[in-house]
Amino acid sequence: MPSSNARARFEELKKQILELGFVRPGSLVRRYMPCGNPSCRCMGSPPRLHGPYYQWSYKIAGKTRTLRLSEDQARLCEEWVRNHKRLKRLLRQMEQLSLKETDRILGAISRS
Repeated sequence: MPSSNARARFEELKKQILELGFVRPGSLVRRYMPCGNPSCRCMGSPPRLHGPYYQWSYKIAGKTRTLRLSEDQARLCEEWVRNHKRLKRLLRQMEQLSLKETDRILGAISRS
């Protein structure tokens, strides 16, 4: 059977997952870009680019999906992307703990 320490740690990880808000896979970037107008400040020396412009990108079925976002939308999306990364990290920890503990349990059974 699982050790009490392993079970307690596993339950703590589950609790942390339940505390997460919405999750959104992908990446969020802030870009500054030139417009291409030769007389614009963005083409000067040094260039003063336009922006910031916010974009969220994610690959779905082999195709990259990109959304342009307002600053307010980007702030929300940033939290959701951060939650997604945290969710993945917590799941990896649960997997590692489970593998270690189930290996121990299976080893104990095979020695019996």
